[in-house]
Amino acid sequence: MTQRVFGITGWKNSGKTTLTERLVTELVRRGYRVSTVKHAHHDFDIDVPGTDSFRHRAAGASEVAIVSNQRWALMHESRGETELTLAEVLQRLSPCDLVLVEGYKREGHLKLEARRIASATREPLAAADPNIVAFASDHPIAETALPVFDLDDIASIATYIVDRLNVPTPASV
Repeated sequence: MTQRVFGITGWKNSGKTTLTERLVTELVRRGYRVSTVKHAHHDFDIDVPGTDSFRHRAAGASEVAIVSNQRWALMHESRGETELTLAEVLQRLSPCDLVLVEGYKREGHLKLEARRIASATREPLAAADPNIVAFASDHPIAETALPVFDLDDIASIATYIVDRLNVPTPASV
């Protein structure tokens, strides 16, 4: 199966997370199996101090798997290792119809640039990135040949992504 990857990029407060969340909801509603990758530029933790798994990691375990009948998670402590590349993360994902990648501004996959008037920076990313193939914005964008979607037009953005990546219609539809 060919892995289909599409990115949502933009500056802080440009609406990336909300757009990604809404796209996942729409694509899953259409019957697609969607995975996501989110890049964090800061230290983060998904485990709660005091839990058994947190205690295992704090004791020095390199990896801790938490498994239940509802979900499972595998946490890997880098402990000085080099951060995984996007390609390495994508290799670790289970098969799906589409992977949405939030962040990873400098990677070479196709991306949509989210823009909001309230974003931290207004400098366009597309001018320096030929992999940005469309915009989603809460304001007009002049002087571009790229498609421009309203930031709230989730159905049209989802259709654009599916069509652009030639994602087959799910068998369940």
